[in-house]
Amino acid sequence: MRRLLMTALVALAAIGTGQAAEVTDDTGRQVRIPDDPQRVVALHEPVLAVPLIELGVPVVGIYGRGDDGSSLTAVDFLHEMLGRSKDADPIPGIGPVGSINLEKLRALRPDLIIGTDYDAGKAKALSQAAPVYLQNSSAATAHGFSVQEELARVLHREDRFRELRTAYQARLDGLRGRFPDRLPKAPGERTYLIVMLTDQANVVAGMSGAVQALEDLGYRRAEIAGEGSTRQSRSMLILPIGAESLAGLNPDLLLVMTSFAAPARDEAAARAALDRLSPGWDRFMAPAREGRVVFLDSARVTSPSVASAMHTLDAVEGWLAGRPR
Repeated sequence: MRRLLMTALVALAAIGTGQAAEVTDDTGRQVRIPDDPQRVVALHEPVLAVPLIELGVPVVGIYGRGDDGSSLTAVDFLHEMLGRSKDADPIPGIGPVGSINLEKLRALRPDLIIGTDYDAGKAKALSQAAPVYLQNSSAATAHGFSVQEELARVLHREDRFRELRTAYQARLDGLRGRFPDRLPKAPGERTYLIVMLTDQANVVAGMSGAVQALEDLGYRRAEIAGEGSTRQSRSMLILPIGAESLAGLNPDLLLVMTSFAAPARDEAAARAALDRLSPGWDRFMAPAREGRVVFLDSARVTSPSVASAMHTLDAVEGWLAGRPR
């Protein structure tokens, strides 16, 4: 009886001091998570790990990395987006891409696993290792860096998010002050589109720091005839468009980038991809003729994080500074 009483008192103390709390994740699951998790595993690097690490959350494992912490994909997003040194303490993975190894996961001793709504089918198995919180990440439910803002709320990192947001706002204000006549004077006054070039052209959906930055600068996303609603799409990032639609794009600002997997992601690579998909684009597309094209690095601007929004502002500033008046 005494042992049962002590167990009950410890449990009540934990609840009273906020050591753990029951929350509803974005798929409607009830999850009891630590108040201040210290060993978090992220199931998606650009969508979850980047926003979490920028918030100061201690991430000890990331799906998509090797045992030695090296990236198993074409891009090291932590390095590209956050500037994390490749010599920093490695953050190991939990098995090869396409297969999570539960033993490797348990060996990391996580106190919280964070996945996206796409991981719902794995949640029961992963819960054997630690509580699993699922975050919405589809274009239908997430926009800009809302994923990072939501994670900050769930993990009690609101102060850190406010710090990031304050620095970001100062950067926005600085651009507006430096280029008052070159940026929209009112919200939605001008339009933008972001295009990612793979083996076809794709418009970027709403969930990314790039989208957040452009809309905070006063641009609104241009409509594309026959595209369908971004909000109805399950895609996290891109929506395909045809070659004819690509050729006819004419937003006030067109932003172009190659994919993560491309051999190169610079302006020259993007121009070459456009040449392949739409020969003569630089002569007949109005944004190209009129100097309204900005080239982005997809490995830096596509996370739902303040970091990606800041990288986008860097690119826009470079375009504004270099474009003839």
